[in-house]
Amino acid sequence: MSVSTMLEGKPKSIITASPDDTVADATQLLAKHRIGAVIVCDKGGKVRGILSERDIVRDIAHDGAAILENSISSCMTKNVLSCKRDDSIDSVMEIMTEKHFRHMPVTEGGKLVGVISIGDVVKCKIEQAEKDAQELMNYIAS
Repeated sequence: MSVSTMLEGKPKSIITASPDDTVADATQLLAKHRIGAVIVCDKGGKVRGILSERDIVRDIAHDGAAILENSISSCMTKNVLSCKRDDSIDSVMEIMTEKHFRHMPVTEGGKLVGVISIGDVVKCKIEQAEKDAQELMNYIAS
């Protein structure tokens, strides 16, 4: 199973922010859309970073609430790993687990085409396990 399979069931709109937006603006986006991270893109749609709840909490713990007025670029994770549509679910899950992050941009030709979460990956793996179990039961019954 590939990342493109996961993207089929997700909304087509992608919530993004600009590196120049404030962290306060980003927290409003996170709350409004009930998401745990926002992809940070430049005007051309290229991924420049990702800002997660963890990034915000880390910076508030270190510098206090004043960071809310800082630009997203000062708080975001800049070295973002992304995946492609044809990457396998297993390879993406391995990377996310090994690197301890919960959101991964999906890019094509350097442009953002989607975002997957560890929840999406787990849901997909459960669905695959249930399908495999059903096929095995059908095989045994026949």
